[in-house]
Amino acid sequence: MGFFGFLLLGLLAGAIAKLILPGRQGGGWLITLLLGVVGALLGGWIGGLIFGTGLQEFFSLTTWLLAIGGSIIVLLIYGLVTGRKAHHG
Repeated sequence: MGFFGFLLLGLLAGAIAKLILPGRQGGGWLITLLLGVVGALLGGWIGGLIFGTGLQEFFSLTTWLLAIGGSIIVLLIYGLVTGRKAHHG
């Protein structure tokens, strides 16, 4: 996967993670991109450790699941660090 493909994967994975998690996470598209890219890296690393696979092709379901899972973890940590609380309505 190329550099721009990885950035697109990170942006979309970060946006999907924000949709999955309840509450209001701050940050615009740049924060979403950064969190998503870090999450995709984390997801690929965890996938390599646990499942023996990492981020492969852009259109691979495994790549997307690892990237989104990693983005959710990073978004949860980001929320804890910045002190943003989930609002349940």
